[in-house]
Amino acid sequence: MKKISLMLTLAMGLFLSINVLAQTTSVQATSTTDYFPGKWNVVVYGTPNGDVKLNFILERKDGKIAGAIQDTTGKELSKISQIDEKDKSITAYFNLMNYDLTLTLDPVDDDHVKGSLMGMFDAKGARIKDTTK
Repeated sequence: MKKISLMLTLAMGLFLSINVLAQTTSVQATSTTDYFPGKWNVVVYGTPNGDVKLNFILERKDGKIAGAIQDTTGKELSKISQIDEKDKSITAYFNLMNYDLTLTLDPVDDDHVKGSLMGMFDAKGARIKDTTK
């Protein structure tokens, strides 16, 4: 009788651990995979040059996010040299006006982000939706 109870307990424990592992894996798969690629209008507040408006064009290439920065007229200002992806945020490294800068962005909702430039200046952004479709 003790052997049957032990075997049932082990079997239930096995099924529970498989179920928990499956749920954990599905949550990790949806973290940042497809959130950031696209066009983003980002405003950095309170810089020495005033509030700065930039467009970030991000795309996923070979499993990594890459991109460029444009001004509001669409003129390319800089390539993004590196983007680090963490749980639900990205940090973009780029050079603008001869300054090496970093911008960290975190999701707020499906179409908005917030973050900071160099950890000193607040930034907010909105996804630019393609209205031609």
